[in-house]
Amino acid sequence: MEQNILTIITFLPLVGAFVLLFVNRVFTSTVKTVAFLVSLLNFLFSLYLYFNFDPELSAMQFEINLPWIESLGISYHLGIDGISLFLVLLTTFLACISILSSWTAVKEKIKGYMISMLLLETGMIGVFVSLDLFLFYVFWEAMLLPMYFLIGIWGGPRKIYATVKFVLFTMFGSLLMLVAILALYFISQSHTGYYTFDLLQILKTPVPLGAQLWLFLAFALAFAIKVPVFPFHTWLPDAHVEAPTAGSVLLAGVLLKMGTYGFLRFCLPLFPGAFFDFVPLFSILAIISIIYGAMVAMMQKDVKSLVAYSSVSHLGFVMLGIFALNIQSLEGGILQMVNHGLSTGALFLLVGMIYERRHTRMISDFGGLAKIIPQFSAFFMIVALSSIGLPGTNGFVGEILIILGTFKSNNTYAIFGITGVVLAAIYMLWMYQRMMFGELDKPENKKLLDLNLREKVVLVPIILCIFWIGIYPKAFLSRMEPSVESVLKQAKIKYQMTKKEDSTNSNLGFKVEPDKKKRGEVCLEKCEPKKIN
Repeated sequence: MEQNILTIITFLPLVGAFVLLFVNRVFTSTVKTVAFLVSLLNFLFSLYLYFNFDPELSAMQFEINLPWIESLGISYHLGIDGISLFLVLLTTFLACISILSSWTAVKEKIKGYMISMLLLETGMIGVFVSLDLFLFYVFWEAMLLPMYFLIGIWGGPRKIYATVKFVLFTMFGSLLMLVAILALYFISQSHTGYYTFDLLQILKTPVPLGAQLWLFLAFALAFAIKVPVFPFHTWLPDAHVEAPTAGSVLLAGVLLKMGTYGFLRFCLPLFPGAFFDFVPLFSILAIISIIYGAMVAMMQKDVKSLVAYSSVSHLGFVMLGIFALNIQSLEGGILQMVNHGLSTGALFLLVGMIYERRHTRMISDFGGLAKIIPQFSAFFMIVALSSIGLPGTNGFVGEILIILGTFKSNNTYAIFGITGVVLAAIYMLWMYQRMMFGELDKPENKKLLDLNLREKVVLVPIILCIFWIGIYPKAFLSRMEPSVESVLKQAKIKYQMTKKEDSTNSNLGFKVEPDKKKRGEVCLEKCEPKKIN
């Protein structure tokens, strides 16, 4: 089973979608039950990865590598390491939660909706487990179609505008990435004598610094749009606001992480010379995203739009951690990807639940909800505190690791990054105060019903994960660390080889010295690094 477990997890939702094609659309309860059971089964299968993952290994695990289109050097190559493990688990977990949350929210074309959800799950998982660049690109593009339908058919009043904007932004970056993938394909052939899209083989190919610059920019643009990093963020609020609740959960919880994952999986190991050169630029863009996203969120009147802009700010934190380039910051960045998926996903679920009851998301339409729906208010408070990084919750662990790691790299970046924590507390608590406390002066709010059993079943697992990560993060960090150390070590070696002819090792205002750590330089290892076997 171990050799085929990734194949099962990746394609089981696709099989479920195929089965739904033969279920009569009249039997809506059967359609929803089949979709939920398939997603639940897939999540249970994915737990096998966690419990059988060797935390001492940095290499790919559960690997399967079979020839696919041999004449073109394309293989069916899947595998995970400590970087991708928790993103796969996050995907299967949120997919299951999202389908259950849609039980009463979606009232038309339910069969098509559930098929789209399952297809989207397959596409998202495929992105995180692919080790062949051609296969990765297929999954990267494939997941666009179901998300296009989810927003375009089951979205809000401006769904067509939001859908077209989302697709155009994403496709533009994807086409440039495809050109870069083909360039790597031919560069690899010029060194090895044979064609391959295999990532692990291409990683062994030296890429000249001049080529690294352009290839990095092509990959980085696709990933920056997906994150999204300022100034490529404008598609995100529209997509979030118009998407159905489950679409917003998966968009924020998983799809945005494909961008940050791409920087770690592809940009850093493939183009370390260019990556290090662009550290100042992307760190500044990350800080702008943190502050800009938080300040715009503060001005929002629609609570769903507020949560959408908060994602721009939170993903800016992840980017800051990635480009601080040390183990603490990278581990914090990976963990914060998971944290954001849980906390922001739960916020979108809660917003969807209150929207089902009141059919409005305007903050001014609420007030005094804690008196009428105390259970809802309690869940909302826990998730809001997690989002702003209260100690004891998951958000605190990720943010503190990113900030500590950034301080090791550049004090100025860290200080500006910290302002995002303060701003997050302001806009999140101010929104909570206006909605949950104050005068209960709207007659419609007095008739609201508290959470039902299904909604509690949706929220409780997320709350448990929030406290689990916040109290015992070692269960997550211990599985990441060997892979993070290995990626940094290999990137450092390749960087030094690329810059060998430059005796000063200068890079746009900073330099890397193996034996010294100075203020403002890129820190590539811990103060007391572990030995890599």
